[in-house]
Amino acid sequence: MTNNITPHKWRFFRSGGFDQVALETAADLQHLSELDPKLWTVLSCPTSGLEIDSRTLALLDLDGDGQIRVPEIQAAVSWSCQRLTDAQLMFQPPGVPLHAISDADEIGAAIKLAALRVLEYTGKTADDSLQVDDFADKSRLFSPDHCNGDGVVMAQLTADEDVKQLITDIVSVLGGVADRSGGMGTDTEMLSSFVAQAQAIVDWHKAGAAESDDLHPLGSDTAAAVAVFDSVQAKVDDFFVRCQLAAFDSRAAQALNPEATVYAVLANRAIGQGEDDITALPLAEVGAGLVLPLGQGVNPAWAEKIQQLGQVVVKPLLGNMPESLSFADWSAISAKLATWRAWQAAKPDSALHQLTLERLTAIVTSDATARLEQLIALDLAEKTFADNVDAVERLVHYQRNLVTLLRNYVSLSDFYQGENKAIFQAGTLYLDQRSCELVLYVADMARHASMSPFSGCYLVYCTCTRQGEAAVNIVAALTGGDVDELMVPGRNGIFYDRNGRDWKASVIKVVAQPVSIRQAFWSPYKRVAAFIEGQLQKFAASRDKDIETQTTSGVADAAAAPAATTSGFDIAKFAGIFAAIGLALGALGTMLAAVVAGLFSLQWWQVPLVLLGVMLLISCPSMLMAFMTLRRRNLGPLLDANGWAVNTRAKINVPFGAALTGLAKLPQGAKRSLKDPYAEKKQPWGLILLVLLLIAATVGYWLYW
Repeated sequence: MTNNITPHKWRFFRSGGFDQVALETAADLQHLSELDPKLWTVLSCPTSGLEIDSRTLALLDLDGDGQIRVPEIQAAVSWSCQRLTDAQLMFQPPGVPLHAISDADEIGAAIKLAALRVLEYTGKTADDSLQVDDFADKSRLFSPDHCNGDGVVMAQLTADEDVKQLITDIVSVLGGVADRSGGMGTDTEMLSSFVAQAQAIVDWHKAGAAESDDLHPLGSDTAAAVAVFDSVQAKVDDFFVRCQLAAFDSRAAQALNPEATVYAVLANRAIGQGEDDITALPLAEVGAGLVLPLGQGVNPAWAEKIQQLGQVVVKPLLGNMPESLSFADWSAISAKLATWRAWQAAKPDSALHQLTLERLTAIVTSDATARLEQLIALDLAEKTFADNVDAVERLVHYQRNLVTLLRNYVSLSDFYQGENKAIFQAGTLYLDQRSCELVLYVADMARHASMSPFSGCYLVYCTCTRQGEAAVNIVAALTGGDVDELMVPGRNGIFYDRNGRDWKASVIKVVAQPVSIRQAFWSPYKRVAAFIEGQLQKFAASRDKDIETQTTSGVADAAAAPAATTSGFDIAKFAGIFAAIGLALGALGTMLAAVVAGLFSLQWWQVPLVLLGVMLLISCPSMLMAFMTLRRRNLGPLLDANGWAVNTRAKINVPFGAALTGLAKLPQGAKRSLKDPYAEKKQPWGLILLVLLLIAATVGYWLYW
């Protein structure tokens, strides 16, 4: 049985040296998943550094890895076509009318209903189109006074005063959870935690309120007594442990009491009762079987607290006020206060203590918690609406931006056809009387600089700064004009980003490559001229240095030996110099004579051809290398260095390269005056030198031939 399904007829155009698919109709989008990925221009691109809506890229990046891949593109296109009644809307100006959303299935009907509610919430009618800006402020779509499906409930959502007060308490004490509307509310998890903490505090207070001699040995004064006990417990325990050690070993007593040298430090200055040096000393003299005095013999720094211990704790618990406290009495007191202290140690660690016990009791005993749980469940039931709102937002973003991405991904039509800038073009760099349109942002300079030379383009890396903005790095391809005056570092230009903002651009690196055949033709002569100029500068500098050295040494010698006689004129040396000059001129004349003789032996019309041939012989290697480099000039490495996966050789030939770099030229119809009042006056020395060379060549020819 034969398959009668007619394959989709694709239309391709050729640009950049390869075939690119044209995406122009709804059918092209509907069959995009059938197009062989080998015919796609790009297989992956990053979600950053592109001139396209970042929210759209985030929606496309389903796995959140920062890359847009072919399956994600295919899924987005397929989903968009399924959710629209006519996919041709993807090629229309931004905006999705309500009637354009397909309700052929249950999901589509729910999305369409959510779109209608979005129009209502944003103050539009059913006849208006949905725009990306309608989703910029989610608080209009998910206001606090209606459910939004996030499971977070704010106080504004209910008219129940008890529930409203409960939400307010939770937010004020625990901070709350962010609601889609932008405010703070509570969810089930925070509500459960709040109620559990409230119950724990109530139970703890209930345990402390129990009438028990073990818990309240001093009745209402127990809390005050425990506070005094806790303030000296560690110091009293320290005293009795020292005495026990002294009883264990008599040699320990002397070591456990302060050395006399401790008091010597205090002898020659005024001593304060609460000084740290005194506070650190034992409560009393340490010895085997000794008791803690409650009056005389106590460390002055602790005397007041020990006296307070006797009055508030010891006397009420023992029934009398002894002059001293034995270890047995101290242990008995500790045991009587242990229950209260254990209860205090069990105090729940919670921020809810800032609420009164009465309020916490009302919370755990009322049914406001159950009503709040029902309200949260009601809000969660609206999750379908929230998900559908997200779907409407996705559809609106795709309708506005997806085709633009396709024309920079499946093909590079935006880059090669010139109607719109490609999404990877960051803006325009103005530098050295030219404008560069192929400018890319650079996130990783080292990676980019290592790969970019394979593009074959002359590249200029710049750091761009603007007041109030973080500095950015860019790379610009120079595809026209001369590049002799570019200097690194420090050459400055102006970069205009896609929003029209100007940045100061400073050149930090240059990747030198041929720009044109014409430049390559003259480059050998420019290199020779630069070499000669450099050698002359070195020679002049060395001679200047020698003269300075000789002058300095001569002055020094003259000062040291004023009576020395001046040496006479060396006629032999002078004659030798003139003889050398004569030989050099003779050799030069002989060479010129040979050249002139050769030229005179030719027909007059052959002379220009010979000169042209000599020039071509000199320039051909440079021109050949430039020709080969310009033929392999390729956009791919520039994008690959930024994290793209380019699937073809996207060539930048000479005509297209000329379109990417604009050179300075006078406006059409402009008038120009050639009179320059500050122009340098022409000197006849060049013409005189040329005449002398011709005369020398003629004389040499006459003498030797």
